[in-house]
Amino acid sequence: MAYNVETPIPSAATSLLELEQRVRDDLACLCYPPANWVVPTASDEQVHDVVVIGGGMCGLVASFALIGAGIQNIRIFDRSEEGLEGPWLTYARMETLRSPKQLTGPAYGMASLTFRAWHVAQFGNDAWAKLDKIPRPMWMEYLRWYRKVLDLPVENGVEVKAIQPEGAFMRLTITGKGARETSVFTRKVVMATGRDGMGHPSIPDFVGDLPEKYWAHSSHEIDFAALSGKRVVVVGVGASAVDNAAEALEAGAAEVRHLIRRKEMPCINKLMGIGSFGFTAAFPQLGDARRWQIMNYSLRTQTPAPRGSTMRVSRHPNAYFHFDAAVESVELDGDEIVIETSQGKSVRADFLILGTGFGVDPLARKELDGYADKILLWQDRFTPPAREENDQLGRFPYLADDFSFLERVPGQAPWLANIHSFNSGAAASLGKVSGDIPGISEGASWLVREIAAKLYSENFDQYWQRLLDYDTPELRGDEWTASPLPDSVAVNDRKQA
Repeated sequence: MAYNVETPIPSAATSLLELEQRVRDDLACLCYPPANWVVPTASDEQVHDVVVIGGGMCGLVASFALIGAGIQNIRIFDRSEEGLEGPWLTYARMETLRSPKQLTGPAYGMASLTFRAWHVAQFGNDAWAKLDKIPRPMWMEYLRWYRKVLDLPVENGVEVKAIQPEGAFMRLTITGKGARETSVFTRKVVMATGRDGMGHPSIPDFVGDLPEKYWAHSSHEIDFAALSGKRVVVVGVGASAVDNAAEALEAGAAEVRHLIRRKEMPCINKLMGIGSFGFTAAFPQLGDARRWQIMNYSLRTQTPAPRGSTMRVSRHPNAYFHFDAAVESVELDGDEIVIETSQGKSVRADFLILGTGFGVDPLARKELDGYADKILLWQDRFTPPAREENDQLGRFPYLADDFSFLERVPGQAPWLANIHSFNSGAAASLGKVSGDIPGISEGASWLVREIAAKLYSENFDQYWQRLLDYDTPELRGDEWTASPLPDSVAVNDRKQA
């Protein structure tokens, strides 16, 4: 039977209360949550089995998977206020998500946890059929519901400042108004820290001498109302650049000019064309050369901004797209920004927005201070062919199959195996299964399976002793009666008979 995303669901829940009961029923049938099987760690201080850093989409599905795997001695920290986790209501400024509405995202194999189930329960099948893309704020509403219905114990207002090895464990220094202590002990750390979770916003050198009141990165908080009547330049033409340009235009900017290094607008989202379960499953096994080949090609061709976002800009007559216009230098002339371009022409503006994305660079993560340089990177492991070099890709961490860091020099930092990079930094090694909606449940499944295997293997002797000590009988001795064998009959007698 052919699948049609618009086909109505006859038995869909007709209210959130009904849907929430279905979720509880589904969880009960799946025996969720199972008993905690992990051997408690003997220590003078409480030791958690896993600490998840981040309560956004990645952190929520990873935590759901951990609890569902019988690993319940966990903590989940997020530095944001409750309901503001992730980028959705902060620096994400697109009107709708890029991902198709039918993707199952963090549902982890449960139909009742999908966005579709949540949407139809509130608005009905007809509204689902009419929905084109998911409005960004609505996606955040869904994630809030996901957290609530699963009762995931996220602790908000808690920021992890440092992750340091201490004996066999990791000590996390924490701060914030939600912190109940100043540090916690854990065996494993999951860095579910999102788009910038293994690096930082990419800030070009040309703004180094420009006072910060004249510019902002697309991930910064921006007072768009203050840009009314102003001339704005946006560097770049990716999704974040276009979304910020649209916000400035809608706030009444006098003009918005995109300065674009490329000669032509990127129009094709290459990875979307090959997305499949097979690609997701195979990517970690493809070998270094093929993984580099795919990621390098994707980065060089660039993912275009969505059509809707681009139209949101171009419908304004005071919006301009300047191609082959890389920024050469930036300086102030009185209260004006003067931007010299690669065309030899200058542009004057009142405010500059950097739509330059995020860079992956473990050395930039303050949580890893003191040993980030011991993390194995792709540039340490793989030498690309001529004309396939890519400094940006080379700075990605080269991860193990469980998303954990590997040592640059074996034996120098063995504790790195206890830190799992479940964020965008994993893309080069494992694919886009720890940040983007399409593969997030598969990534969480891989992550938790491997963490469970580690926790078991590290305490094998204790589990072996559990096997030896187990003495709960299934049979009580009253289920049978022993019978004597009949008298023997000689072989020759049997033959004669």
